[in-house]
Amino acid sequence: MISYTVYENNTSPQWVTFVHGAGGSSSIWFKQIRDFQKHFNVLVVDLRGHGNSNKLLSVGFKQKYTFKAIAEDVIEVIDFLKIKKSHFVGISLGSIVIRQLAEMQSGKVQSMILGGAILKMNFRSQVLMKLGNTFKYVLPYLVLYRFFAFVIMPKKNHKKSRLLFINEAKKLYQKEFIKWFKLTAEINPILRWFRQVEINIPTLYVMGEEDYMFLPAVKKVVENHSKTAELFIIEKCGHVVNIEQPSIFNKKVIEYLKSK
Repeated sequence: MISYTVYENNTSPQWVTFVHGAGGSSSIWFKQIRDFQKHFNVLVVDLRGHGNSNKLLSVGFKQKYTFKAIAEDVIEVIDFLKIKKSHFVGISLGSIVIRQLAEMQSGKVQSMILGGAILKMNFRSQVLMKLGNTFKYVLPYLVLYRFFAFVIMPKKNHKKSRLLFINEAKKLYQKEFIKWFKLTAEINPILRWFRQVEINIPTLYVMGEEDYMFLPAVKKVVENHSKTAELFIIEKCGHVVNIEQPSIFNKKVIEYLKSK
């Protein structure tokens, strides 16, 4: 089972589960836990190979990584803790994991908060993936990861997010990075499905106005999925909205969750 931490709220029956992105860990939610615990029971997980789950690598190396398998890791924790239903909050690649989980176990998902959501790979991100696939066995993964982080989060005000994710990525192993990077092979068809199919679960997309790689696609999807989806854009903010603008992120998301 992947590593997890629970922060209980004895006055609330509701749960919020936080899912980080590739190269991160549950520690990226440190600016959320205190505020959210005031209103909800909080569960944070370390996806396979990340954070404290990197101790499980001997198991992980034997398995092919798919978004379905990673979502099943999270479901295993939910079931173990006997959580019948939870709100889910994800960032970046974590948004894809949550959407996949909702496809598989919609009854467990009360609502979805998808921050820095990835719904389409634009031309620049497609080029990044091709470069990564070309050099993933040649260059040290941290060189690639630093390059990716700078392209996705290029501005001065993105520096804190960029450095946090690079520091977390240092805890990965080269083989683990390659396994995660191979997920890009299945990303286009799965994102196409997510864009086309509106799932009947309340969904709030929280995006930075400077998230130039992923915001345009999210705007189009919200227009098409108007029955269930809402979009909140944070000004002067890049891809990792919960780190760059935690006060705004927390206030908006908590208000949304309390309304559900």
